[in-house]
Amino acid sequence: MPNDTVLIIEPNFSGHRWRYAEWAANAYMEAGYRSLIVTDPLNGSHPLVKKIRAEDRPELQVALVAPPVRSGRRGLSSVSYARFHQDFRHAYESASGGREVALVVVPYVDYFFFALPFLGSPFGATPWVGITMRSNFHHDQVGVRAPRRPLVNAAKAQLFKRAIRTPGLKTLLTIDPTLADWWSDIGQRASGARRHAAGLDYLADPFPDARAAVPALAKARLRLGGGKHVLVYGAINDRKGVFELAAALAARPAGPDTPTLVIAGAQDEEVRASLRAAIAKLVPAPVVLDSFISSETELDLFSACDIVWLGYKGHYGMSGVLVQAYRFGKPVIATADGLIGWFCRTGELGPVVDDLSPASINRALDAVVAGAPHATPGAQHLLERNTLSQFKKTLRQALA
Repeated sequence: MPNDTVLIIEPNFSGHRWRYAEWAANAYMEAGYRSLIVTDPLNGSHPLVKKIRAEDRPELQVALVAPPVRSGRRGLSSVSYARFHQDFRHAYESASGGREVALVVVPYVDYFFFALPFLGSPFGATPWVGITMRSNFHHDQVGVRAPRRPLVNAAKAQLFKRAIRTPGLKTLLTIDPTLADWWSDIGQRASGARRHAAGLDYLADPFPDARAAVPALAKARLRLGGGKHVLVYGAINDRKGVFELAAALAARPAGPDTPTLVIAGAQDEEVRASLRAAIAKLVPAPVVLDSFISSETELDLFSACDIVWLGYKGHYGMSGVLVQAYRFGKPVIATADGLIGWFCRTGELGPVVDDLSPASINRALDAVVAGAPHATPGAQHLLERNTLSQFKKTLRQALA
């Protein structure tokens, strides 16, 4: 191929962003391209970077590019959207030298998306694809429960309509199915919105195709005891609602109907000490894995645990943990807010809580422990599309 390299630029490897970078790289390698993941030097010790360097394959490389040095006069740098726009332009210019670049992929375009109407593409004439994960200005128009901010949402809707017409932007992908519907039904009605706009397609947030482990064996490997286990998984911070879950568990009488709390994922420094104190007296004693979770351990966690916690606070976007729970046939306890609440609104995935009071949480726990029905893979549910193979297919279609 004359233009044989796809650049995947993602400076932040927290949460599931590193996985999006890896999966995008694999998708384009499978289509015959070379993939180059561009990230911050702070991620030099990340397992993905170590893996790519150890394998040293010509079709998959990683480049560590530090942000540009800024002068004392901040100017546009004081605006986060503009600052990230500068960072991505610098990463592209640094990594593209000497390469024929066919496409740039931005796994998290929300860094700078609203700067596009003012600054244009950070990648010059090179076509690119962006994935938006935090566009929620439209939620009040499509039945998603979220804070009402009419002025802010109206302004962001106008910026969105301008940004999607940025020259060079080939396709905008969204992990929010309601955004794609909004654009088709409402957004494009605006005068001129359709003209010269990039394509907007739904990209189902994936979970790798994997078979669940035998629960008893997974529990043994994780050294879990008997009884039920409720899992809090991912980057652990206050927004996970873990303090509220701990308070609800503390209010339950000790007994066979009180599940063991399992907290798995690297904890933010801001919550580590207070979380340790909050769970210190829980019975049964919690199981805490405060570190990066490998794919093997992740498989065991979702195989071994009986309930998955999704009672998040102030989180209105999609959740990969929801997809994982569905893939493993595990019931969730979910917030009514945001896309989590929208996906779970029928109750078929597990109880939905309108608030995070101990009483509400414990009613939901009681329902799950009692065997409340929940959807399992193979059911006619929108989450059936959330597979890695479908994810790769959608990314490759964006290049066509």
